[in-house]
Amino acid sequence: MKLDEAQTKQVAAWIAEGLKLADIQKRLGSELGLQLTYMDVRFLVDDLKLTPKDPEPPKPAAPSPVAEVAKPAGPVEAAALPPTTMPVGSVSVVVDQIARPGALVSGKVVFSDGNKADWQLDQAGRLGLVTQQPGYRPAAGDVQQFQAALEAELSKLGL
Repeated sequence: MKLDEAQTKQVAAWIAEGLKLADIQKRLGSELGLQLTYMDVRFLVDDLKLTPKDPEPPKPAAPSPVAEVAKPAGPVEAAALPPTTMPVGSVSVVVDQIARPGALVSGKVVFSDGNKADWQLDQAGRLGLVTQQPGYRPAAGDVQQFQAALEAELSKLGL
């Protein structure tokens, strides 16, 4: 199929817009009155030496403090891991050998300021944190470190 110069420019503009070949096929029919098969459109674009743009990958959303951790696949026995030696000022996470009743896995965490808490992940994937000091809320940086350390410990267990 031969297109005139105006039609060629229109197809090039559609490619530049990022339209897919199927969309170009539809527009050729509706706007230019040309009924082409998908394969004909592929050959046409190739003959015009145009390259369709790849769609941009979706950008990951900012994770919530608990959402990243709460994705269990099913009931799994918790294994004991030795406490990791963490530098002073960082967060330390330990997984209990036997999970608390009602929890998929549980353990303890020591935050960078020395405050301690018990944590548990229940069957529904909800993360619970019980601090030893009433009303204590860990710093945002500690929460991020806790998430990363917990994710690393759980991945060692295959969770």
